[in-house]
Amino acid sequence: MALPSVFDSSVVKSLQDRINKLTPDTKSLWGKMTVDQMLAHSNITYELIFTDKHPKPNVFTKWVLTSFVKKKVVDETPYPKNGPTGPQFLIKGPKDFEAEKKRLVDYINQTLELGEQHFHLKKSHSFGILKSNEWNNMLYKHLDHHLKQFGV
Repeated sequence: MALPSVFDSSVVKSLQDRINKLTPDTKSLWGKMTVDQMLAHSNITYELIFTDKHPKPNVFTKWVLTSFVKKKVVDETPYPKNGPTGPQFLIKGPKDFEAEKKRLVDYINQTLELGEQHFHLKKSHSFGILKSNEWNNMLYKHLDHHLKQFGV
């Protein structure tokens, strides 16, 4: 079953509505992150697409990622609760809730504006060339997982 599309304005509106239900005091249903850390963590996925802030993986790490991690990230299977987190996605200390929330909404809008064609066969920081549906699955299911983690 196909996941909702981050390239569809109604899906983006639904994601934004869920994000807007979060408050600085929203508690997680599982895991160790606070809501501000979750927003910062979610932004890293988009930073890897839209910025050069994070170093590219070396050849060995890229081989591991493409051989053992990629399928779990780009398929339609939901992430399990309390699954492993890549080191670059770990967030330490408090973050600015409003700033992280705004950045996330802006990244989601940027993805929608660029559209599905922009992402089709675009090279991923960690996984090489991805089809637009793989980009969609990666972006949607990661964000959906963490929004569910915080009850929205």
